[in-house]
Amino acid sequence: MNLRGKKVAVIGINRSGQSAARLLTQVGAQVKISDASAEKFKETEFYQWTRAQNIPMELSGHTRDFIEDNDLIVISPGVPQDALPLQWAREKGISVIGEIELGYQFCRAPIIAVTGSNGKTTVSTLIKDVLVRAGKKVFLGGNIGQPFCDDVLNSAQWDYAVLEISSFQLESIVKFKPKIAVWLNFSENHLDRHKDMQEYFDAKKRIFFNQDENDYAVLNIQQEKLRMLAAQLKARVVFFNSVDKIQAWESSHPNFLAVGEVAKICGIDRKVCLEVFRNFPGVEHRLEKVATLDGVDFINDSKATTAEAARWALERIEQPIIWICGGRDKHIDFSVLTPLVKAKVKMIAAIGEARPKIKSTFGDVVEVHEFASLEDAVKFSRTCAQQGDCVILSPMCSSFDMFTNFEERGKVFKEIVRKLKSEIEGAVRRS
Repeated sequence: MNLRGKKVAVIGINRSGQSAARLLTQVGAQVKISDASAEKFKETEFYQWTRAQNIPMELSGHTRDFIEDNDLIVISPGVPQDALPLQWAREKGISVIGEIELGYQFCRAPIIAVTGSNGKTTVSTLIKDVLVRAGKKVFLGGNIGQPFCDDVLNSAQWDYAVLEISSFQLESIVKFKPKIAVWLNFSENHLDRHKDMQEYFDAKKRIFFNQDENDYAVLNIQQEKLRMLAAQLKARVVFFNSVDKIQAWESSHPNFLAVGEVAKICGIDRKVCLEVFRNFPGVEHRLEKVATLDGVDFINDSKATTAEAARWALERIEQPIIWICGGRDKHIDFSVLTPLVKAKVKMIAAIGEARPKIKSTFGDVVEVHEFASLEDAVKFSRTCAQQGDCVILSPMCSSFDMFTNFEERGKVFKEIVRKLKSEIEGAVRRS
């Protein structure tokens, strides 16, 4: 893609939009930035960079003239496909792509792309760890950590690019073609963005859109919709999570089994995988133990933004649970967890916009308290917890009503808990 001298507008100026703008500037495009509500952006270092680069911007809404005067539009994942500025662009015949597609156009390394309703971050991180342990140079990014466009001009130095890919990112691909595409699982999610489960499924399915017989599609054989999808794909299909694969890898954990199949495709010895699996500490914000206060464990599971992700966490905790959950509702069904809540949860501390829905869903089976802030929820949970209990933040919801992202939510939770721990230790010293 030759963009030198081309007029390109970036719509949406969070991390991926900023990354796209930097790449576009590096390749000689005439960059513009448009965001519906980005006044806080003026407080960032990136804003100072845009001023130094003389990049035209509109930060409090989109205007038709600003959007239509372009050769290409690049959108952040948070911008829906039916957004008004995209309608204006398409009416003028202006191409619209996402940050992942832009990065792909400049990527010179084979791509391993991982999608799924749950487990993407863990599996992407494990694949990276296995490849690095095998001596490969690897970029890890996409929907996790570093945006794809940040370092893609150095991709000739990579052996692989491992990308966590969301349905939002897949909606805006055009030529994106991973060498290995992994679909881990499919369950209810993002129904605040997609009109129904079929639209969500179709968005996920686009990860295989441009693959051919030289590529690989790695699918969970335990999920009927993914088994049925296999017959439609041009890529070579590899299933994971079957009984024989469980025996071969000496594990029943679907994440490990998926990584094992990717490693096999890449020619990596099984022993390397097993060593990485044994030593894997987990990922930040996913069942991350923060501290033990007066015999009560505090667990950060901020990455759990669906009911199924929360289920995975709750099922793995043996102690009685005080559950902090809530945030922005994705219009998913919380009630699928009712039997588990009845069996394992002592009390729920609900936060965010989803508080009323959480109370109406679980109020008949467990005590539910509503809180305006995460700090209030943590402090109240501590007062209710008894020695041997576990307080877990596992929200089931997105973070955008109260926090920039799930990472910020998790970090705030950890800061609150560590402050409480410091206060306890200070009191002990004073006594």
